[in-house]
Amino acid sequence: MLSSRRTFLAGAAALWNNPLASLGRENLKITDIKVTLLSCDLKDRSWVTANMLIWKSDAVMVEVFTDKAIVGIGASTPYSGPEFLKKTIDGVIRPMLLGQNPFDVEHLTTAWGGARPNYAVWAGIDAACWDIIGQAAGKPVYELLAAGGAAQPHIRMYASGGVEYAWYARPEALIEEALRCKQAGYTAFKFRIGTEWKNSGMTLRQYIPWVRKLREAVGPGMDLMQESNMRLSLAECLELCPVLEELGFLWFEEPVKAHEPGALENHLRIRQALHKVKVSGGESRGGRVDFKEWIDRRGYDIVQPDCNVTGLTEAWHIAGIAALRGIECCPHNWHGGLTTMANAALVAAIPNRLMLELNQTWNPFKEDIFEDPLVVRKGFLDLPRRPGFGMKIKPGVAAKYPFLPGSYWKANPKLPVV
Repeated sequence: MLSSRRTFLAGAAALWNNPLASLGRENLKITDIKVTLLSCDLKDRSWVTANMLIWKSDAVMVEVFTDKAIVGIGASTPYSGPEFLKKTIDGVIRPMLLGQNPFDVEHLTTAWGGARPNYAVWAGIDAACWDIIGQAAGKPVYELLAAGGAAQPHIRMYASGGVEYAWYARPEALIEEALRCKQAGYTAFKFRIGTEWKNSGMTLRQYIPWVRKLREAVGPGMDLMQESNMRLSLAECLELCPVLEELGFLWFEEPVKAHEPGALENHLRIRQALHKVKVSGGESRGGRVDFKEWIDRRGYDIVQPDCNVTGLTEAWHIAGIAALRGIECCPHNWHGGLTTMANAALVAAIPNRLMLELNQTWNPFKEDIFEDPLVVRKGFLDLPRRPGFGMKIKPGVAAKYPFLPGSYWKANPKLPVV
């Protein structure tokens, strides 16, 4: 145990060795930045959560071009508004970065501060710069980010779902989904609390039996994780905690609101009520400064930055701060393959890796965007050993998936009105 702890801390300390410090700096210049917005109408494969019906999938693809014909790719979260992101990158960021060297990625793309949209405009560019650096250096991005540590490109993935069922119609679909994921080879399943409770006559006491049914259905060998999406009250969380403990859950994610006065203290109370189950969160936090107090005071047992929100560089720093406190990192990863590409490189590089999320909703941007897609097999993802991210965009993607204006969600018309 002591030897394992020393190994972990040694790996954590390695994160503080800037991966670019020992890398020869290539003379490259950014010549262009292109943002392509993609959409896919989900039609009969739409999904529901809270009071929303998600009718389309979006992707914000960013390409950075250089004077040495090396092109890097990345993505920013479409939840920050695809049209806003494109307008800001095209009109503000592109003119700033033309002529700059992508090897200056940390200087160029981090520490801008502000709310999530302000970080997200840089996220795709940040990933694309790392893709360029890896190609120029002839190494995979995850090897660069490992900074002398041992990278692990064979990554355990967990199935993230619980948005295919509704309390007003066939709630048993939640259990059916979990069993499909288990049959597909996943050894861990995360689920949400379903459609809006007040509109569906649901209460926590009615919900708990479904949690028990789910555990019984998948058996004791499958890790289960409860995602609240910050929708439960502190009292409800404290009532649910002993149930999650009894059923051997792995973690309780974003249990209560995390961006209001007293949020950290509420998370600490929930952590005190749990002994084996961990508390996770942070997907909407923008950078290391926003995470630091939560890490220092152990508001989270697991941090969940997202590279298409914070950028890969900033997520690497967040993971490093967490690692030095003995806290695990398991990135939020809900969107398509471009997002998985960056988050998987992070997970492969860091010593405090746990596993990586993969959303189970139908989304062609998970695989149909690449010539050689990232595919999960028997619950694991093997990253390519090619330089950079090792991925190429499939020709014709923009024409096949033209952008559909408007929000990705609509009010759920099937939700009973109260």
